[in-house]
Amino acid sequence: MKKNVVDSSGWLEYFADAPNAQFFASAIEKTKDLIVPSISILEVFKHVLRQRTEKEAFESIECMLQGTVIDLDLETSLSAAKLAVQHKIPLADSIILATGLAHEATIWTQDDDFEGLPNVKYISKKVRAVF
Repeated sequence: MKKNVVDSSGWLEYFADAPNAQFFASAIEKTKDLIVPSISILEVFKHVLRQRTEKEAFESIECMLQGTVIDLDLETSLSAAKLAVQHKIPLADSIILATGLAHEATIWTQDDDFEGLPNVKYISKKVRAVF
């Protein structure tokens, strides 16, 4: 069965029930196939903590822990560094990409840094209309 990695932007979209939430739901809700890079836990916890309460931040992480959490190791660190240079992407994105590639997983994202990269399912971020 193909594994999935959801980028931090996808988790936040899902938790907020924002316009692209359904796109990410199919990957997030198949927890037995879900790989969660530890850097995503950091990013999501930090973002939710900034916007909401600590209790809500921990609730978000509880959901993420239903997948298989992958800690950053030496091999993935070096792979991420190479990918960051090769694709000119930020540190966290390179770690998420390296983790996905190491586990032969599909990376689900709406972060345009990932657009066109290998093993990526990308959807453009939709903005809610405000009237």
